Amino acid sequence: MFKFACSKIRPYFYKNSIKPLQRNSFYIVFLTIFLTLGNQKIYSQELPTNKETFPAKNQSNTTLTKAEVSEKAADTIKKDSIIKKKKLLESKIKRKAVDYEKLDQKKKQITLYNQAEVYYQDIELKSGIIVIDYEKDEIYAGRIKDSTGKYTQLPVFKQGANVVEPDSIRFNFKTKKALVWNSRTDQGEFKVKAAITKKENDSVYFMKGARFTTSKDVDNPEYYFQTNKVKLVPGKKVVVGLTNMVIADVPTPIALPFAFFPMTETSKSGIIVPTYTDSALRGFSLQNGGYYFALSDSYDLSILGDYYTNGSYGLRFETTYGKRYRFNGNLNFRFENLITSERGYPDYSKSTIYNLQWSHSKDSKSNPNSRFSASVNLGSSTYFRQSLNQVNIGSNLNNSLSSSISYSKTFNSVPQVNLSLTATHSQNTNTEEINMTLPTLQLSVDRIFPFAPKDGVKKGFFKNINLQYNLRGENRVQTTDSLFFKPEMFRNLQTGFQHSIPLSTNFKVFKYFSATTALNYNEVWYFKTINKNFDPVQNEVITREVNGFDAFRTYSFTAGLGTTVYGTFNFGKDKKIQSIRHVVRPNITYSYAPSFERYYDTYNIDGSGTMQTQYTRFEGGIFGAPGLNMSNNIGFNLSNTFEAKVTERDSTKTEPKKIMLLNNLNFGTSYDITADSLRWSPMRVSGGTQLLNQKMNVNFAATLDPYAINNAGRRINTWNIDNGGSLFRMTSANMVINYSFASTDFDGSAKKNTQGNRNGGREDDLFGTNTDLSNRRQSQFNEDEDGEQNKESTELFKYKLPWDMNFAYSLTYSNNSREKTITGNSVMVSINTVLTPKWKVGVSTGYDFVQNGVTFTQFRFERDLLSWRMDFNWVPFGDNPTWGFFIGIKSGVLSDIKWDKRSLPDRVVN
Repeated sequence: MFKFACSKIRPYFYKNSIKPLQRNSFYIVFLTIFLTLGNQKIYSQELPTNKETFPAKNQSNTTLTKAEVSEKAADTIKKDSIIKKKKLLESKIKRKAVDYEKLDQKKKQITLYNQAEVYYQDIELKSGIIVIDYEKDEIYAGRIKDSTGKYTQLPVFKQGANVVEPDSIRFNFKTKKALVWNSRTDQGEFKVKAAITKKENDSVYFMKGARFTTSKDVDNPEYYFQTNKVKLVPGKKVVVGLTNMVIADVPTPIALPFAFFPMTETSKSGIIVPTYTDSALRGFSLQNGGYYFALSDSYDLSILGDYYTNGSYGLRFETTYGKRYRFNGNLNFRFENLITSERGYPDYSKSTIYNLQWSHSKDSKSNPNSRFSASVNLGSSTYFRQSLNQVNIGSNLNNSLSSSISYSKTFNSVPQVNLSLTATHSQNTNTEEINMTLPTLQLSVDRIFPFAPKDGVKKGFFKNINLQYNLRGENRVQTTDSLFFKPEMFRNLQTGFQHSIPLSTNFKVFKYFSATTALNYNEVWYFKTINKNFDPVQNEVITREVNGFDAFRTYSFTAGLGTTVYGTFNFGKDKKIQSIRHVVRPNITYSYAPSFERYYDTYNIDGSGTMQTQYTRFEGGIFGAPGLNMSNNIGFNLSNTFEAKVTERDSTKTEPKKIMLLNNLNFGTSYDITADSLRWSPMRVSGGTQLLNQKMNVNFAATLDPYAINNAGRRINTWNIDNGGSLFRMTSANMVINYSFASTDFDGSAKKNTQGNRNGGREDDLFGTNTDLSNRRQSQFNEDEDGEQNKESTELFKYKLPWDMNFAYSLTYSNNSREKTITGNSVMVSINTVLTPKWKVGVSTGYDFVQNGVTFTQFRFERDLLSWRMDFNWVPFGDNPTWGFFIGIKSGVLSDIKWDKRSLPDRVVN
């Protein structure tokens, strides 16, 4: 932290640096400095005279020439061995002060007063007063008093990334030692304050009377650890002696004889302390204990485990990885061996459950033409209902799990080719049925316009003719939860390929109508077909699988004609509603597919041989089978949108405001030309709109059947109006309303209030909030970013309470067989509010009007204790009533200092 040059400090001035001195005074000072620095011994490069003589021995009479004498003398002269004197300073010192800079040549000191600053190499020192003593090689920085007598402008010493804010500091340039009084410094997540700090060198500090905390205010923290002996190695570690925990300036019985805290900014491996819990069916336990491996800057690994005294245990492996500008992801695997009761008791049971989650995403900038992504969530169907380490209401109420792993690549050829490989998984947790594709191959060639000109607009029937090629291949597996990852799951493996070539065009008819036509060719390859025949011995129809390649080919024709009609109803610019705009899009389609009877065979259904029925060997294929009956349909569809212009309340705005009355109102039906009866299909009516400043979404749909039904509830070829009913018979209807709003919606600072969870359930908190028992430092509410919540906390108390609310209403009506019943009618609501700047309260509940009962209900309470967080959540009734209480330090470095007590549901294994 403290680092100066080893050279002795001498006064060094720049030109015009001393403003108060006059010209003659400047010469006097300059002469003083010159005489001080010039008091040195100076040597030239002449050798000293050697007075000692040596007698000549065996001298010859050889006479040397003048050139030889000069060469000989040069060889005897030693090279200059004088070492150049080291510079006084290794760099320039920059300094400034507001009031004055005072030079005291007698005391050999330079004093800077009021907002004094000194810059030397990587060192910055700011303080009220700075005194440089170049005789003692020391520098002193301290506070100054303002007009009220209060100390201000505390020293701020910065070297590199280390910052110290003491009351005063004294530093020696030569020994590099320092004494610091009431130093304040940040080390990682810790804030450290010490009465006296002694700096031995650049990497070791000793502190006396120190306190360290994660509180933002180190001078008045809500808690801290008090110790008298501290050894600090900045950026590496802190070693302390006897340490006592103090809360609200009250010492607690919590003490340690010594402690070691790593202070590196990079992750470090270490032990994860478990949490003690108890369960009525499984006894006492230790949960979420293990070890964290900081393997590298790109990936890590956490191994966590649970153990229960009745023999149950759980293991979890969690890893996070990533490489900047390339990819990132995480992988979690959870396994639990559950034992209920004790061996020998009638309620004894044993089961194993697991769950695998993998999320991977690739940065599109790493390779724009290649993409890989993964979102996996699979495992036991009962995992989230039976797990002892998950309180995940959204996943518990959700009845499906899904996964997808995909790779795609684009070949920038002409035409462009797109290739993708996708593996999917869908799992129904109620029926425990699993469907997987391993994998799905998709290949598509971009549209080709064979008759379009190379330059110019494609216009007309022939120029717009285009064709494509699409290939889809699948390996589909259908199995159950009990056979998952076993060889039996591949016995029903189905494989197939589908080739499709659509040939289409579009053109204008009578200027205002858009027409489209398409001829579709499909070819399907299977590697397994079936054969049916009657077995007289067993007196039943036997279905046998036939292995081998087989294929069928189909074709169809479709055409469509549509237009768009605009209608505007003006009421006047002085009206509240100035105008209403109605957009109508009618569309008529025609589709034709012939009968492919050639792919059908017959078999006997009894022993007489007189009763036969048709079947195709391609039944049950993943891409379907060719149609036996000719299809010749005309479809009708009508879509509507309504938009209004209303007068703005703000008189300064000149343009009216546009609002959407109906986003869509659709009518659709079809007519089968070849059918001998019941040619009209039921009409489907659907619509949706947004109300209350687009905060409320309303969607509705209904099915209207023009035909009547008989006493058995079957449709008959008689109009419903001719059977004594209305024009249409409503067979089903549903309406869904979602409304999410908050107090911030009315002051222009609205924030999205969602708590998504990848395990399943809703993105909002209508099903309550999910609790991760392995990381209880997470809030039950949406934490505000720094600034918003802190700003509110400094106010005395707001006259308005911040809140948010999610509301959902669902209504379903059924009348297929004249039952005229409401099969579903429920409402769900979730409300969160901030009662005080530190108290948050939330509730999620609902009511089912059909079953006449309260749906899932959860109460949430949370108290912000600055560096600490306390919460309580309670599910009072239902299948899994629970409660939980937690209080602990928010900082991750002290996450083991907590108290977590909860009543987990005793989930009985089914």
